[in-house]
Amino acid sequence: MVKNKDIKLKKFGHSTILAVPTSIKPDNDYNVFQGRDGAIVYVPKHSNPFKDEEIIEKYRNHYQREEIGEHLLGKEL
Repeated sequence: MVKNKDIKLKKFGHSTILAVPTSIKPDNDYNVFQGRDGAIVYVPKHSNPFKDEEIIEKYRNHYQREEIGEHLLGKEL
């Protein structure tokens, strides 16, 4: 866990930069949003398996075995 550390906003052209302390080792890209209380939150990006073409293609024609019978009736899809 990283101890609290004060950081200051820095202007860089038309952008405002928040420095990441060296004790924090980011290993991913991040989504950022601002909470209602003004908190700035960075969340690691994760791929969405429902939009990942590789995963969709891998499981395109796979069907699960149903508990009540061998296969779906065909109307469920």
